Amino acid sequence: MDYVSALLPPVVMAIFFIGVIRVIVKTQGGVNKAKEDAAVDAALARVEGARQPSATPPKAEA
Repeated sequence: MDYVSALLPPVVMAIFFIGVIRVIVKTQGGVNKAKEDAAVDAALARVEGARQPSATPPKAEA
């Protein structure tokens, strides 16, 4: 019975890993790809927009 308890965790993890890979592969491309690309573009635009004002160096007073 010790061999069953020794093999059960790796088998469960392997099944879980295969399931995760299948979900990742199935959700690539198609309609989901356009939605994901739009979300990434929006997030990048927000980050770049927030970074623009702080990129200007402060003016030194004489």
